Amino acid sequence: MNLGFALTRSLLCRPTRTFMVDDMRSYRGIDILVAGMHIADQVDAKSSTSTVGLLIPTSGIFAAALYGVQVAGKSAVPMNYLLDEKTLNYIIEDCGCDFIIASRKLIEHIGFVPKVKNIIYLEDIDFKSLPNPRLPKWTSCDDLAVLLYTSGTSGKPKGVMLSHRNLLSNAKQMHDHIGVQKQDVFLGVLPQFHSFGLTGLTLVPMLFGCKAVYSARFVPKKVVELICKHRPTIFLAIPSMYNALLTLKGATSDDFNSFRLLASGGEPLPKNVRDRFSERFEQQLVEGYGLTETSPVTNVLLPHEDRQGTVGRAVPGSLQRVVDPETEQILAPSVDGELRIKGPNVMSGYFGLEEETKAAFDQFGYFKTGDMAQIDAQGFLKITGRIKEMMIVGGENVFPREIEEVLNSHPAIHDSGVIGQSDPMRGEIPIGYVELEDDANADADELIRWCREKLPGYKVPRRIEVIDALPRNGTGKIMRRQLVSKLEQASS
Repeated sequence: MNLGFALTRSLLCRPTRTFMVDDMRSYRGIDILVAGMHIADQVDAKSSTSTVGLLIPTSGIFAAALYGVQVAGKSAVPMNYLLDEKTLNYIIEDCGCDFIIASRKLIEHIGFVPKVKNIIYLEDIDFKSLPNPRLPKWTSCDDLAVLLYTSGTSGKPKGVMLSHRNLLSNAKQMHDHIGVQKQDVFLGVLPQFHSFGLTGLTLVPMLFGCKAVYSARFVPKKVVELICKHRPTIFLAIPSMYNALLTLKGATSDDFNSFRLLASGGEPLPKNVRDRFSERFEQQLVEGYGLTETSPVTNVLLPHEDRQGTVGRAVPGSLQRVVDPETEQILAPSVDGELRIKGPNVMSGYFGLEEETKAAFDQFGYFKTGDMAQIDAQGFLKITGRIKEMMIVGGENVFPREIEEVLNSHPAIHDSGVIGQSDPMRGEIPIGYVELEDDANADADELIRWCREKLPGYKVPRRIEVIDALPRNGTGKIMRRQLVSKLEQASS
């Protein structure tokens, strides 16, 4: 079974069911089927390559376009519309696509037209006419279904190849792990070009007959209005979104009482955000974990599991181990090492990068996540940092996350980013960058004193700078490489 056939079966079984609601309209199963076949006709007519680009904001029509590409037997390349022109054109050239399906309003918003042979705008397609009825073209379950490009925080973007098997497996893993039911309503504000939004908020609802409510832009007040109107049961978001909801003065616990699962992913969930959300809205935030390379979800802490600070147990079928990255030895429970993952949801490789693909897996076929972690005796996973982000301060291993947790607990700080700076005496020293809450005041000396009260001396940042806004990628993750560049420029 490939993705096209799986989606067709689900939509045909529920033709009158409302699958999606977005800023413009609602979509029944039959609406997605018809729109997808129109898209497939356009792909047949205008695409001569194996990949088709998608430049569409979070919406029901994105889901229909993704489905249409699968019906046509091609591989979809959801593109990050927050990227600059040079990077986006690099991705188009790298994946070799000659055709992009786009929203004209989105293209006008980003301010440039991508360099591609053919582009068609959704606004120009006559979706009210009858398309050619068809079944999806046959492709193997191990063929490339979706090509997702990493954010480029460590160099040029890399295309992560996700097969039909990868995506269908992860959707089923999520379904089984969190107990998805057809009456569940997902609230979708994550971009669908991101793996979390693609699998968790697009494929899972489509494959299992749930409803998804989308908003193209995350506006806290509007999100609460959608919650009150549609009473969703599952919300998948990133920590900064939960933090932003805390700024709404009029929101109450009654607004959030329809949820059975509020999961955070994409980056570490700060303890102060988790605690404040629970206290104010009487809802427990749980943390999940995954990577684009794992389609993406590998772990989710369930609300009834009292293991805050962990990202929960592995989803069914995900094999996980923690090893010493130097010796490759499997480590005992609750010992820090590199997390490695194996399973049907793990990517087939990086597009056109044979050596990088080979280096990403160990001799036993486990994917090297690059994350430092612990797995306890009960199987609960705790992420402790990134191997590449780890600092060695006076011979001691220091991870930015621990320092950031302390900084973020200060009432004046909205968010923080910590990086290492070379030091002739101690090897490296921590440097902190902080973004303050609106109308808050705090100086570097005060923040350093705050850290000294809560951290060992070698973990206290040598310097802290207050900046207007931390650099972030399209999903809200802090881009430490840009902080490193900022530090290097200041030192030169």
